[in-house]
Amino acid sequence: MLAVSEHRERFGDAHIAVVTFAERERLAAHRQWLLDRRDATAGASSLDVAWLADPERTLYRALELSRASLWRLYNPGTIRLYARLLRSGRRMRKPVDDTRQLGGDAVFSPDGRLHRVFRPPSPDARPSVDELVGAVGAARQSDAG
Repeated sequence: MLAVSEHRERFGDAHIAVVTFAERERLAAHRQWLLDRRDATAGASSLDVAWLADPERTLYRALELSRASLWRLYNPGTIRLYARLLRSGRRMRKPVDDTRQLGGDAVFSPDGRLHRVFRPPSPDARPSVDELVGAVGAARQSDAG
């Protein structure tokens, strides 16, 4: 999400949303967590996107987003991310959400059809901005054709 917000202009008029399985009351805390993470990594200038709650994980199931094994969850890349956050002054907190639920990135065509789903095998493995921009462009072309 942070990389996407750093390159928002590359997505043109595409609608971008963050969907979390947290309760709606926790959306502000999730947004703040990303803003803090952005500040720790000297990243994005804005997180101006829609924030949606899916506590029943209806969309997660529809997109077939899985839960990580402990090895996938605490892989070297994830541990490096936590180490970088700790070095920047962040403190570890006890999780309040399901830390094993993996996220995903879905691209829908302008008419609302699912075009592509990126299902990372671990929390630190996300598609690149180039891959997402390419998928958005392909979705637009498939909708026009």
